[in-house]
Amino acid sequence: MTLTPQSAADRARILTEALPYIQRFQGKTIVIKYGGNAMVDENLKRGFARDVVLMKLVGMNPVVVHGGGPQIGKLLERIGKKSEFIQGMRVTDRETMDVVEMVLGGLVNKEIVNLISQQGGKAVGLSGKDGGLIRAKKMVLQKAPDKKDLPSEIIDIGHVGEVSSIDPRLVALLDTGDFIPVIAPIGVGEDGQTYNINADVVAGKLAITLKAEKLMLLTNTTGVLDKEGKLLTGLSITQVKDLVADGTIHGGMLPKVNYALDAVSSGVKTAHIIDGRVEHAVLLEVFTNEGVGTLIKS
Repeated sequence: MTLTPQSAADRARILTEALPYIQRFQGKTIVIKYGGNAMVDENLKRGFARDVVLMKLVGMNPVVVHGGGPQIGKLLERIGKKSEFIQGMRVTDRETMDVVEMVLGGLVNKEIVNLISQQGGKAVGLSGKDGGLIRAKKMVLQKAPDKKDLPSEIIDIGHVGEVSSIDPRLVALLDTGDFIPVIAPIGVGEDGQTYNINADVVAGKLAITLKAEKLMLLTNTTGVLDKEGKLLTGLSITQVKDLVADGTIHGGMLPKVNYALDAVSSGVKTAHIIDGRVEHAVLLEVFTNEGVGTLIKS
């Protein structure tokens, strides 16, 4: 296609707009939680892989943490096992944990590695069990009693975990070797048990441990919206807490915002909740003035 003077000028403007961001974030670590539509739409998948390869080529250190809930659900259905959720958490018995580990640590992880490789990048797939990367502990849920004078009921949801600690050495080694780490959110406990961990949680804790410049959470929504449905960005910790308190931020957005707040409060420079349904959302958020989501800063 022949470029017109106007289209050529537009492309040049976009490239020059990216330059200060490339300079600012060179050598910086950016942790990206990859999930939602971006993991199932073929164009979005290729676009995401291209984005992280470009980030690496211009000197940034992208670290990818991925989910895989829908893929796990489909495989469980195929083997005749019904998915059960309590307080938003998948009940994970031993058989389900085997499926989770096969899907997250195998099928999904290796597909992402392959996508990045096809775009010219060098990716290494890991689970949190590799090199003692993620230490986990069993998550315990509590159910409020029916009567005030009764104690809370403890609910056992199986092999669902929380992050106890993260050893960053393996990820740091891969970064210095020009590799892109792709991490499945599976950890191991002191008892040797394997645990399934929420990918947003792992991404947030990893960003804190790596002293990342940015935490980016890909979602299937535009970002944080005000009560009129307008996108909000450039929010401070105080502003976000006020939006939570007055009910503007609620429902499914609330946990993601809390993970972002935790990261920014713990030293990560900025957290971004971005619309993964937009092609090249990661690049647009990192390299342009407007971005495609909500930025939260300290």
